[in-house]
Amino acid sequence: MELEGSRKPLRVLEFYSGIGGMRYSLLKADVNATVVEAFDINDLANDVYQHNFGHRPFQGNIQTLSAANLDGYNADAWLLSPPCQPYTRQGLQKGSSDARASSFLKILELIPQLLRPPSYLFVENVVGFETSDTHAILVEILEKNSFVTQEFILSPLQFGLPYSRPRYYCLAKRKPLSFEVPEFNSQLLRTPGPLLGRTERTVEKEQLQQPEYWDELLQACQPVDDFLAFKTFGNGNIGKDSSTYSFHANDSAKSDRSDEENNGYFVPSSLIERWGSAMDIVYPHSKRCCCFTKSYYRYVKGTGSLLATVQEKTENRTPSLQDVSLRYFTPREVANLHSFPEDFQFPQQISLRQRYAMLGNSLSVGVVAPLLQYLFINPS
Repeated sequence: MELEGSRKPLRVLEFYSGIGGMRYSLLKADVNATVVEAFDINDLANDVYQHNFGHRPFQGNIQTLSAANLDGYNADAWLLSPPCQPYTRQGLQKGSSDARASSFLKILELIPQLLRPPSYLFVENVVGFETSDTHAILVEILEKNSFVTQEFILSPLQFGLPYSRPRYYCLAKRKPLSFEVPEFNSQLLRTPGPLLGRTERTVEKEQLQQPEYWDELLQACQPVDDFLAFKTFGNGNIGKDSSTYSFHANDSAKSDRSDEENNGYFVPSSLIERWGSAMDIVYPHSKRCCCFTKSYYRYVKGTGSLLATVQEKTENRTPSLQDVSLRYFTPREVANLHSFPEDFQFPQQISLRQRYAMLGNSLSVGVVAPLLQYLFINPS
């Protein structure tokens, strides 16, 4: 097997680049590739991208791009993470009729007009995209333009990461290129078997719904503790005394605020009293936490897990939620669970809520990297 780009760098276009999750995935995949341009309309996200990569993405409207514009980049691969709002279960699920889907549809419509279409295409989106009319358009255009596809719905839990964030992924190669495991062409898979070179029959959807399957995965996951930027000593009673905190190595890269400011991450008693029954609570030894959304820290219901910083039980009783010193995961910790590298940073002017929002809109590097590695490997 040959990793494409081992002889010459792949030229990559990164659409909807956000804070750089796709580019970090490309780096983690160790693919010989160069991002020749990134595109995103969000000014703050572009500030973060520029801060970390030294390059500011193109900030114009993607819908203004022409086939000639895209041909001019002479790109081998397109990586796309288009807006997910038209397909989310909580949204109106308007699909292609949602205005936020229009830029992605415009990009797809340009593919038949290209003189030099990409050889590789990668799309990431929420679960629900695979049943949308936009997905049907994507598959139809790819098939008509000589692409073979393999699709996945995967979660970081399936890669040993204690984070539940299932997402849809489409991998496409233009013929005569082929996948390492071609038996799964034109299929939607829910396990990472092909990424590991497995050709045996994949796990059935019904089996994926069995608790035994996920219990086995959880046992293999790292504990949440491995991703924390700071921890508490003893019984977790937190005051402004910085001696109550124990930071990991490389504190400057992992911590978000000074010790005293970190007290702001603790959940107020009033919120616990009102919303305690709706909170998803995890402990440092837990092997799973819920998906962090862009509304994390603004709301506590359905936006991500909260961390209990004291032990679960005392000798005589199980503590109440008021006793376990609940706190929010810090932005650095959310970035860790997304498998962002330690040198990833937010510029100082980005507010706390903005950091959470941009991380919630980002992707799991720990899942995307092996998918890209699989995409760019070609049979000898």
